[in-house]
Amino acid sequence: MVTGPGATAGQAIAAHPGIGKVAFTGETATGQAIMRAAAGNIKKVSLELGGKSPNVVFADADLERFAAESPYSVFDNCGQDCCARARIIVERSVHDRVVELFAQATLRIKVGDPDDPDTEVGTMVSFRQRETVLDYIRIGREEGARVVVGGGIPAEPAYAQGAYIQPTVLDGVESRMRIAQEEVFGPVVVVIPFDTEEEAVRLANDTPYGLSGSIWTRDIGKAIRTARAIRSGVLSINCNSSVHTEAPFGGYKMSGVGHENGMHAFEGYTQVKNVYVDLS
Repeated sequence: MVTGPGATAGQAIAAHPGIGKVAFTGETATGQAIMRAAAGNIKKVSLELGGKSPNVVFADADLERFAAESPYSVFDNCGQDCCARARIIVERSVHDRVVELFAQATLRIKVGDPDDPDTEVGTMVSFRQRETVLDYIRIGREEGARVVVGGGIPAEPAYAQGAYIQPTVLDGVESRMRIAQEEVFGPVVVVIPFDTEEEAVRLANDTPYGLSGSIWTRDIGKAIRTARAIRSGVLSINCNSSVHTEAPFGGYKMSGVGHENGMHAFEGYTQVKNVYVDLS
C-alpha cells in the first residue's frame, strides 16, 4: 500500500517507469492528470471517471414504478455516485405527473444518521462538498430552474453534527444550463422535457459524459433504439441497475477509458505477444 495525497503519491505512481498499468476511479480532472503523467512511458491507463447520467422516461412507461424506484438512483450515497441518474429527461405529455410522483417519493426518503437502520440518505463526505452542492443549487436557481423539493440544509438540531443536505429536485431546466451539464456529485436531480424520441436521444447525449443511464418504456423496440443511440457505456431498461461483477463497466467520452468487471477488465492487464518460428 502506498499512502499520500494524489498530487505526490499519485503523481509518482502514474509517472514511474516500473509500473506498467494504472487504474483510477474518481473525478475527471484527476483522470486527465494521470493520463498526462503516464504519457512519459506510455503505460496502460484505465479510468472510471465522472458522469451526468440520464433517466429517460417515455409517456408509455410505468410512471408509478419509475417514481418509486428512481430516487435511489440519484440520492443513494447522498448523490456521491458517478452513476447517479442526475438528469430526468421526460416526455412532455407526462412531465407534470412525473415531477409530482418523483417529488412525493423524494419527500418520503429518510435522511439521517448512517448508524440508524431506517436511514436511506446520510451525510455528505465533507462540509466543503456540501457547500459545493449548495453553490450548484444556487447557480441552478440563477439560471432559471425551480426548486420543487429540498434545496437546503435540514433545520433540525440533530443534523448539525454532519454535512447533511436535503435531496433536491430542480424543474424548469434546460440542457444548456450548468446544473444540467456539470457533475454536482450530490443529491440533486434536474428535470428536462422532450417531445420526440430523437430529441430524447439528443438531450441524453448533450453532456461531456457518457457513463450510465436508464430508459423507461413499455415499448421494447423504442427501448432498444434509444439504447443504441445513447452514447453511454452502461444502460438499463426499466430499472436503475449499473454495476454487475460479471458485466463490463466503463464510460464513453469524458467518463473514462477501459473497463472494470467482466472479462473485458482482463484486457487492460494483459499484453498480446506474437512469436513466429521459422522451422525451415
